[in-house]
Order: sequence, then C-alpha cells, then structure tokens
Amino acid sequence: MGEDEVDRLAAGWATSGMSPAAIARLELSKRVSRLALRHEQAMKPALAELGLTYAEFDVLAALLRAGGPLRPSELTRALFLTSGGTSNVLQRLTAAGYVEREPNAEDARGRWVRLTPDGEAITTKAMAVSARVHEDLLVGIPDTTIRAAADSLREITSVTDRRH
Repeated sequence: MGEDEVDRLAAGWATSGMSPAAIARLELSKRVSRLALRHEQAMKPALAELGLTYAEFDVLAALLRAGGPLRPSELTRALFLTSGGTSNVLQRLTAAGYVEREPNAEDARGRWVRLTPDGEAITTKAMAVSARVHEDLLVGIPDTTIRAAADSLREITSVTDRRH
C-alpha cells in the first residue's frame, strides 16, 4: 500500500517530537474518521434516492434489528443521538408512515416506537443499499484485511465503550 494523507501528517508529528505511541493513536483516529466520512458521503446520496437521511436510516435499521418496538430512549442510547435529535427523526418517520408510536402500558409517560409495514419495506431496501455502498467502498481490499481491521477495532471499541 502507498502512503496516504495520514502518513504525511504523521511525518510532521514525528518531526515535532511526538512519541511513536501518540502518533499511532492519532493515525488510528484519523483513519477511522476518514473511513466514516467516506462511508457517510457514499450513503447520503444513495439513501436520498429512497427519500431518507442517514439519521432516519439509522433509526429504521435499529428498529428492524430489534425485531420489535423500542422506547425512544433506547434508540437515543443505541445510536448516540440526543433526545431532541431522536424526537425530530421520529417525527419525520412518523409523518412518512414508516414508524408508529404507541402508549407504553407500563409507563403512562412513555411510548413505544415500532416499524409499520411500509417502514419494514423501506428499511429492507435501505439495508440493501447499505450493503452495496459498503461493497463499493471497500472493493479491492482483501476480505482477510477487512476481517483483521474489524477484529482490531472491536478490541479497541470494547475498551473505549466501557469508559462511557
């Protein structure tokens, strides 16, 4: 593999006297951010063709994975959204007919959110779009490299997630 932009940044960090361990940490976070940005840039237009934003897709996918209703607070936690952000997304998805909110019998103030049949259908289409975007984004990278990176990132996120 050739040099990338992060390698050029790392050379500057090394020249400034930064330790190799600190440089490696910065390289990791920069590359993860770049990959996430590339993924989001590829997903946005693909989802827009379905009339969805990235946040809406995230909520729909979480509901599909859950296999049943969730509380808005569960979506907020699972997707790292603010409660206001979750509320706004749920309002748009409800207006589109993709989710419905129903009372929570155990908590009069709470509500359940579930996919409608139309929501399940659009989510299935969006999941296929997501799979295609991932495939296109990572084309040419050996499966073993992807598997090793995914495993390494799991190890890292399992530690960082426990801190929050």
